[in-house]
Amino acid sequence: MFTTCRTVRIEWGDCDPAGIVFYPRYFEMFDHSTVLLIEQALGMRKHKIYEHYGSGGWPSVETQAHFHLPIRFGDDVEIETAITTLGRSSFSLQHRLTLDGALAVEANETRVWVVRDPSRPYGLRAQAMPEDVVAHFSGR
Repeated sequence: MFTTCRTVRIEWGDCDPAGIVFYPRYFEMFDHSTVLLIEQALGMRKHKIYEHYGSGGWPSVETQAHFHLPIRFGDDVEIETAITTLGRSSFSLQHRLTLDGALAVEANETRVWVVRDPSRPYGLRAQAMPEDVVAHFSGR
């Protein structure tokens, strides 16, 4: 399955008053890592993916995280994001955040490929992922 890795420097705005990352910020980092993974897998930016596939995005429907080590202001961390399973309209990801090679946070989530639903204002509905998306996500 498809995997990406990126380096992130922890900024003051990521932290609570004690200088450690405030836990919701990890989910922001993981969300951005997901966008970067999908962009890399499909070879186009998010707004082009929306246009090309008529996509409404890929919202998270389930998530969990385990926090092993505190991460602090100024730390440079690596975030590895991998697609772990593919369904008809859903896919699962694993995020592993490491500091100097040590696992600090691991998270798993399930996301759904959606399109806009014109029958409901601002509505979305799940749709089967296009075959080429499945192929790219599979690493084929």
